[in-house]
Amino acid sequence: MFKSIGAQLNIVSQCKRYRLSLWQCPQFLFIVMGLFIILVSVVSYLIGARYILSPETVIFIVLTITSILFIISFIITRSFERLAEASRMKSEFINIVSHQLRSPLTNIKWTFEVMASEEFKVSAEKQEEYFVNVKENIARMVELIDDLLIVSKIEQGSFSITKREISLEDLIKDLVERYNVFAEASRIKLNFYSQENLPKVLADSSFLKIVTENLIDNAIRYTKGGGVVEIKLIKEKDKVLFAIKDSGVGIPQEEQKYIFQKFFRAENISRERTRGSGLGLYVCKSILDKLGGQIWFKSQLGKGTTFFFRLPIK
Repeated sequence: MFKSIGAQLNIVSQCKRYRLSLWQCPQFLFIVMGLFIILVSVVSYLIGARYILSPETVIFIVLTITSILFIISFIITRSFERLAEASRMKSEFINIVSHQLRSPLTNIKWTFEVMASEEFKVSAEKQEEYFVNVKENIARMVELIDDLLIVSKIEQGSFSITKREISLEDLIKDLVERYNVFAEASRIKLNFYSQENLPKVLADSSFLKIVTENLIDNAIRYTKGGGVVEIKLIKEKDKVLFAIKDSGVGIPQEEQKYIFQKFFRAENISRERTRGSGLGLYVCKSILDKLGGQIWFKSQLGKGTTFFFRLPIK
């Protein structure tokens, strides 16, 4: 807690995070405006004390002026902070998307250049390997574009969901079976536990699959080799609770409040892996909000993260 407060009070680091100069930084401007408010309050008191006989009236006037100025200052600073955060995320998004698209496109281009070149004789076995590489790179680009399309629908309000009863247990079993290959290749244990006689949830199967895929993929991707990812499903009153716990890198305390924002990626996660658009968790939250569910998490830096979501039974 104290570490988080200290990080918030560290104006220089906050300005660097937004990539702004000191005089453009919201936190620094708030302090400057705070000093200005103090100065105005003192001047108001001195003037009031000289021309107004009632001390209570003077104090009331000073407190009123101070309160109004503080509220205005807070609103302006928060607006600047939101603009700075939006600008930072936009710049980061452009960097992420350009990298995510450039890398697979470069690989595809290089592969076809080698295969079309008269200087290289590519064996049938090697050709198959090249085609697998092309397929994987195309899948990466399709995944990114799909995320962008979903975000676009969310923003335009054309994000329609059809609810029906779904076995979340069967859905997770299929995904665990598919992701086990990925987990084993990364030397990660993927465990799944489901409460007996678990009721079905009311949801849209295609969108619910996107949510669970994102959470499972993230948990495995950000857990180092030799780690463990555990998935649990249990009934809670009239809802089903999904929990996925990893032993990965964790999320810094000061960055946890941004985790469900568009295009956001924690700095330590960006260092660990370059892949990722910062859209997955935003999409997850948007879908679960539409389904009448809730999503939250708890995390400790260097010790892992647990994501939870609840969905109504009916």
